[in-house]
Amino acid sequence: MTLDQSFVGRTYPPTPAYEVGREKIREFAEAVGDSHPAYVDVEAARALGHPDVIAPPTFVFSITYRAAGEVVQDPQLGLDYSRVVHGDQKFSYVRPVRAGDRLTVTSTIEAIKSLAGNDIVDIRGDVHDEAGELVVTALTKLVARAAEEA
Repeated sequence: MTLDQSFVGRTYPPTPAYEVGREKIREFAEAVGDSHPAYVDVEAARALGHPDVIAPPTFVFSITYRAAGEVVQDPQLGLDYSRVVHGDQKFSYVRPVRAGDRLTVTSTIEAIKSLAGNDIVDIRGDVHDEAGELVVTALTKLVARAAEEA
């Protein structure tokens, strides 16, 4: 089923604030195998000009993907999540995410396409800090695979 093009440009309300903790950053860096000292050592981060430890670049995926879930679960959009695969992910940073940040995500549907029976949805997640400043923009591409013919 082709998705409704009128959803392009639809913006969803911001998520509740997510407080970034040092331990979450450390756990994430460890999980992805990135041993950069600025992810775990406050003094190493300060030596690089940061007020606290910073997060690896893909850390925000966990909160932007959760925010994109609101788009995916919108019953009016009609996306069949059982057929969805993650197609692509890109991040555009204004500044690094750091421990102590309280971040919200506002999701917007950037594009809807149909290709070979597959529905492709591009979602932009704008991540702001509690001062309202943009920290990073995440672009997520989701692909709802075409149903197999009987």
